[in-house]
Amino acid sequence: MIALTEAFVDSLAPNLAAAKNGRDLVKKNKLSNLRRSADGVLLFGDCAGSGSSGYQCSADFVVADKPVFRCNCPSRQFPCKHGLGLLYAYTGGREFAEAEVPAELEAKREKAEQRQVQKAKAEAEGASGEAAKPRKVNKSALAKKIAAQLEGLDLLEKLVNALIRSGLATVDKKGIKHIREQVTALGNHYLPGAQTELRKLALLLEEAEGREASFGEAVEQLALIHALIRKGRPYLAAKQADPDLKPDTESAIEEWLGHAWQLAELQEHGLVQTGTELIQLSFISYDDAARQEFVDAGYWLELEGGAIHRTMNYRPYKAAKHMKEEDSFFEVATVGQLYVYPGTVNRRVRFDGVTSAPALESHLAKARETAEPLLSDAVKRVKNELKNPLGNKQPVLLAAVESLRETENGEIVIVDRSGGMLQLGDVPKYGRGTTELLRLLPKEKMEGAAVLLLFAHLPESGRLIAQPLSIIHDAGIIRLWY
Repeated sequence: MIALTEAFVDSLAPNLAAAKNGRDLVKKNKLSNLRRSADGVLLFGDCAGSGSSGYQCSADFVVADKPVFRCNCPSRQFPCKHGLGLLYAYTGGREFAEAEVPAELEAKREKAEQRQVQKAKAEAEGASGEAAKPRKVNKSALAKKIAAQLEGLDLLEKLVNALIRSGLATVDKKGIKHIREQVTALGNHYLPGAQTELRKLALLLEEAEGREASFGEAVEQLALIHALIRKGRPYLAAKQADPDLKPDTESAIEEWLGHAWQLAELQEHGLVQTGTELIQLSFISYDDAARQEFVDAGYWLELEGGAIHRTMNYRPYKAAKHMKEEDSFFEVATVGQLYVYPGTVNRRVRFDGVTSAPALESHLAKARETAEPLLSDAVKRVKNELKNPLGNKQPVLLAAVESLRETENGEIVIVDRSGGMLQLGDVPKYGRGTTELLRLLPKEKMEGAAVLLLFAHLPESGRLIAQPLSIIHDAGIIRLWY
């Protein structure tokens, strides 16, 4: 028998109305012939509807936390209220009699199982090194999309030029409203990345209204949008001329322009590793108002190569209640397939086939060995990344530390083996302070440790700021952000 809770059923609903309608079906006794398979993983039954024959619905729990819903109703919601009602009846204690699975439903289950087998076979062939079949490009659809994107960049450029001519300090509430209207207009031009950045500019200008000192970040944001236009237009023009042109896998330009990478594409372009050992150094969650999403970001160290990757889980505001929030991971993960997205520092990754084991002293020692030994070199790497117009604006690096000190002014600094120092502080964007927590740590925990640092440039002061996220010492990892 499967174990279900009402809260779990709530999480499956596409919206609150669907959940309410599902419960109402149970209250009004609209469900009948409630049955379950002999192994208890399939629930099925009938539900009265507007038609005379009603609907047949089922929920298949072959994968316990990912039920497959089937219903012959015309609803476009998934799962529909009938499938949800079936589960609410189950959690509410209604009796489900054991019965033989109808032949039509069994046939659908077999077809689904065959698709899974074929998918697993294809993934296995990809992992074994056999070349995957290249995706077929719909050149007509691609040409229309690129034309719309180029029109969108023209629209965006006109707005940017107008803002430059008039000056950001002259933008009033009416001007901000106009920018937001352009954000909406970009939705018709397949440029979600540009939409996000323009929405961020509107938010920054709202924050800066009446406070000239706060315009620095807005100016940098405008420069970023201009860079996106300058780099995006020739890139799209080249694709327009040659639809078979290989996408840029060295930068994040495709993602900036709104391309959603599929795992099959990453594999097709050789952006996959096998048997990689990862250890999560930090996990942070924050509210990204520009994306209109909650973001869960995990920073993972590749023990062999020393690269720091990041996993990104996006939960849109409208669906956040129905989406699972990611969590911290404290063991060493060995992943069967590591998919690496195009980009520069801290490239985004996803992975399949994870096995975990406790983090040993040898793993921690290996992690510390990958840290940048000199703070000056770490800062140089960060500055080079920040100079890239479309680079990572909040890069994360691991730096080796010999000691922690406090200046006469009460500032906290870290010191490397050569005596080089770096002042620490908190990045305002996230609204989470960690620097002051270092005062509570015993000094010996910092000696010979490695510190995971989140960098950002503060345009108002012109200062490069570094916020500590985690401390790796010989006995474990101290996470400053939860």
